[in-house]
Amino acid sequence: MSDESKTHFGYSTVSPKEKTQKVRHVFESVAENYDLMNDLMSMGMHRLWKRFVLHIAAIRAQQSVLDLAGGTGDLAAAMTKQVGDHGRVVLCDINASMLQTGRDKLINQGIVKNLSYVQADAERLPFEDNSFDCVTMAFGLRNVTFKENCLASVYAKLKPAGKFIVLEFSQPDEWLQPLYEKYSFSVLPWLGRTIAKDEDSYRYLAESIRMHPDQATLKNMFMQAGFDDCRYVNLNAGIVAAHIGYKY
Repeated sequence: MSDESKTHFGYSTVSPKEKTQKVRHVFESVAENYDLMNDLMSMGMHRLWKRFVLHIAAIRAQQSVLDLAGGTGDLAAAMTKQVGDHGRVVLCDINASMLQTGRDKLINQGIVKNLSYVQADAERLPFEDNSFDCVTMAFGLRNVTFKENCLASVYAKLKPAGKFIVLEFSQPDEWLQPLYEKYSFSVLPWLGRTIAKDEDSYRYLAESIRMHPDQATLKNMFMQAGFDDCRYVNLNAGIVAAHIGYKY
């Protein structure tokens, strides 16, 4: 476990406690408009990225699945259909506002079977070891204070032969970087200011993407945490990458 006294909140250097508080504030602020903003920011592509995660997860009936940092429940909703009546899906998020928004959304959609909700820190998951066949985490890892702690915690909670899939913004191809930079620091804050009435939170989200480990670094972190057969798939020229590792 890490004992570092400083970490990053976007481009700022803060204490771990400060980061926890600031990230909580960001997601309390954006929870109500989270789904709308995801559609606008990604031009709807986040739905295709999540569909790809479901494809490579290959979840089967009767399995137990954890959707970590699951927010408003897009992945969890689909997973409840995949695990069937005798499977289990846990939607887990550290932020109460996001978890409540997700819970309300899924209940309104009539999704109530085989689904439970847990508010917990991804670095200290409150589940028994060897509990899950698959753990997914979409656009949440970059907000974790000490990512190595999250990877270790997930590894412990996976069953043997279980898999961990992380979908996260990453390092785009070199030709795309100038355009992507302009979009991130001009369009995203503008959307935050105009639609969500919260420019600062969306500027943080852009900064957090820049501070997140690139594809090769994150793959190495997976391996250091004990995962085997680690690999990643770039989507949309590396704007997003899907990382996968197995517990053998």
